[in-house]
Amino acid sequence: MTKLNLISEYQSFGGKVGFYSHFSSTCDGEMRFAVYQPPQTTQQPVPVLYFLSGLTCNQENFMVKAGAQRYAAQYGLMLVAPDTSPRNTGIPGEDDDWDFGTGAGFYVDATEEPWHQHYQMYSYIVQELPAIIAANFPIQSDKQGIFGHSMGGHGALVCAIRNPQLYKSVSAFAPIAAPMRCPWGQKVLSGYLGDNQETWRNYDASELVEKLGYHSPILIDQGTADQYLSEQLLPEVFEQACKSVNQPLNLRYQTGYDHSYYFIASFIEDHIRHHANLISRL
Repeated sequence: MTKLNLISEYQSFGGKVGFYSHFSSTCDGEMRFAVYQPPQTTQQPVPVLYFLSGLTCNQENFMVKAGAQRYAAQYGLMLVAPDTSPRNTGIPGEDDDWDFGTGAGFYVDATEEPWHQHYQMYSYIVQELPAIIAANFPIQSDKQGIFGHSMGGHGALVCAIRNPQLYKSVSAFAPIAAPMRCPWGQKVLSGYLGDNQETWRNYDASELVEKLGYHSPILIDQGTADQYLSEQLLPEVFEQACKSVNQPLNLRYQTGYDHSYYFIASFIEDHIRHHANLISRL
């Protein structure tokens, strides 16, 4: 069994938030994540909801800023928030850019040198981390949902659409919805995956949903005052892809909201309720 190191722990809404580190065989180095265990875990296993954070974030941002623990306690959901990339790998240049390398794993499995040895975030999120959570925490491992913000919204959509049997529900805040068509995505996908754009399609939610669909309604919140909306996020591309295959999508434009955690905290209750309802139904 993977050895977990408890970094710190805090009481919160009758449950507890813990921050952990462990050696990841997938990423070949130390990885960190945060877990909120709601009060119900003292009595029985509970469903689990994964949150993937955005560029420059780590395992702390969501737990500190989103205000999610109150609603996770109310609905009896465990929250898991992993880091956004491997760190301190020794790869030259990994800290040079804020939107590539450290803090910007983009939830893909890199195939290009020198990134492929460590930057295997897709497999870490979908395979290794859920196995670690199931082995160490009281969860109902057949009841998982996933959501995220920006780069993490992209990751959540990709993980759910590619693995419908693993995730009962998915939602996103301001996701990078069509990375093949935006500067962030083009930079990261070419850097991690190389120039063959056919391989990029495996990590583009708009391409994937048109090809595969998803078994449950998808919820997306997008602020109208988001400075990245028109150039980087492209929710309208994802919306059109969903329409083309009759995929249920609730895309809500929230007037005046930007790209920050103030936006996430404003609508986090709706997202947790969305997941609680779908997870309990299936």
